[in-house]
Amino acid sequence: MQAQHSANLNHSRQSLGEETIPSSQVLVIIPTFNEAENIGRLLADLRRLYPSKADILVIDDNSPDGTAGIVRSMQLIMSGVHLIMRERKLGLGTAYITGFMFALQKGYRFIVEMDADYSHDPLMLQSFFDAMSDADLVIGSRYMNNTVNVVNWPLGRLILSKMASIYTRLVTGMPVADPTSGFKCFSAEVLRALNLERINSQGYSFQIEMNFRVWKKGFVIKEVPIVFVDRSVGKSKMTRQNIREAIWIVWWLKIKSVIGLL
Repeated sequence: MQAQHSANLNHSRQSLGEETIPSSQVLVIIPTFNEAENIGRLLADLRRLYPSKADILVIDDNSPDGTAGIVRSMQLIMSGVHLIMRERKLGLGTAYITGFMFALQKGYRFIVEMDADYSHDPLMLQSFFDAMSDADLVIGSRYMNNTVNVVNWPLGRLILSKMASIYTRLVTGMPVADPTSGFKCFSAEVLRALNLERINSQGYSFQIEMNFRVWKKGFVIKEVPIVFVDRSVGKSKMTRQNIREAIWIVWWLKIKSVIGLL
């Protein structure tokens, strides 16, 4: 798996291009696969809400539904929208690592992870930016203060997500209420401090691993409450393999941390 991960990263590096240093301080990274029904509206909403504060990077895994074509058409009428087109479906984790490397190369100060399906409300980004004034990583949490802020999820998936959060905290000791959340904002300082090439997990596991590594480095993590609304169009990208990986990744991280090999 490590060899495949390295190959994917090498391919990603070749795709970054030679664009100029951005004037915006924030980069919103949006991985996509078959998000043609959502991506155009989301890009327009982000630009309307944050006209000068945030640039956008879409990383598309060669979606057969034409997602990348919609992004290209939006680039013609909208500034600050970037596209990295990958040749095939390479996974959420490598998509975000690609985006992080792009952000660091181009000089962005704050880097946001965000889904394309409107489960992550673009309006919430302002609360992330505000919280970053005294934090290094801000996580949009569905489970703060013993509440559950999830809309339209099947009961089984909600139980799975909540139990994954409890399990992760019990095994790792990490003081994060929603460690599997994929809606978050990093400072560039945090990403520079991590060895991004050593991160090879996907899905839930990727979010857990990133949080754990940030926490073990001693950076400040804050959570802000969000309402997570399940997608209304398109299909979830979560797989059983992602769930199995999340079960063992917490023990792998714990052991690596104890023996000093994290």
